[in-house]
Amino acid sequence: MRANALRSVIAAAALLAAALAPAAAAPFRLIVTELDVPLVPNSVMPLAEKLGYFEREGVDVEIVRVQQTPSALAALKAGEGEMANVSVDAVLQLAARGDPGLKAVMSPNKSLPFLIAAKDSIARPAELAGRSFGIGRLGSLDHSLSAKVLAADGLAPDAVRFVALGQPAVRARALAAGQIDATTMSIGVWTDLPDKAGLHVLVDQDAYYAAAPVVNKVNVVAPAALESRRKDVEAVIAALVKASRDFAADPEKWVAAMAAERPDVSRATLETLAKSFAGSWSVNGGLARDELAATEAWLYETPDFAGLPEVPLAAWTEFGPLDAVLARLGTAPGRDRPVR
Repeated sequence: MRANALRSVIAAAALLAAALAPAAAAPFRLIVTELDVPLVPNSVMPLAEKLGYFEREGVDVEIVRVQQTPSALAALKAGEGEMANVSVDAVLQLAARGDPGLKAVMSPNKSLPFLIAAKDSIARPAELAGRSFGIGRLGSLDHSLSAKVLAADGLAPDAVRFVALGQPAVRARALAAGQIDATTMSIGVWTDLPDKAGLHVLVDQDAYYAAAPVVNKVNVVAPAALESRRKDVEAVIAALVKASRDFAADPEKWVAAMAAERPDVSRATLETLAKSFAGSWSVNGGLARDELAATEAWLYETPDFAGLPEVPLAAWTEFGPLDAVLARLGTAPGRDRPVR
């Protein structure tokens, strides 16, 4: 009897201890739009999880993978995540259409590493007049940005014959096969193109961004996350800033991490990419008021925003969490200026 009574007391004590113990925080779900770790600085998000950066900041992050921005936004709005990496134009369209709430809090990879590749016979962008230029689709991001880059070189958009071919890898193969004269692709697609005979980089990624300084992707959070999980939002930002700074300071660290995640890519390719990303890491969180304002102004000139009312930057951007992180970590030198 005494043994039974003792066991009952112990069981009751265990139940009481369990009831009084603080509940474990739910994972912070970060939605990304790449099914594999991408060959661009956006890789910092899954790599930060693999290398323990989130854990060291005291936040349990779960990477949720979906295909493309619309799926990421749908998942975020359905409460299936706390933060999502999405295109700026999609977030701005939501705000302009009267669906406010989502706020950009950082950009781990603000500019896609685009370049324009062309046949060797084309020495300058102006020589693309009357030539064929592969794009994803009419009005796509690569189409709009490339038209802006070519216009900066004095080439009118209607002087080029744009051909819709789909994804960058498809366009790269069409260029290699001589089916088009030029196209836009990422540095990763160009580096991984097996046969570059007769081709060259007509506009490199630095010149491309200088001609079209448009912020392409941002990490957005829903109001509920800003209100109830502000500490976790700042922890995720801090982890991504620290990882970006480490990769910028030691490119080999990125190469080693990517080699483990992408054994399908040669180490030589990864080392070439690491060098090309030297100034692309978001060492200060990737949000600068002047660049975001310029991006918004440019987007309102595109067909997708025809007839939509303009909204203030504050309707879709919240600098507070990033500024709190930078106040603690300090700012880092480089092109990623935290202009406010």
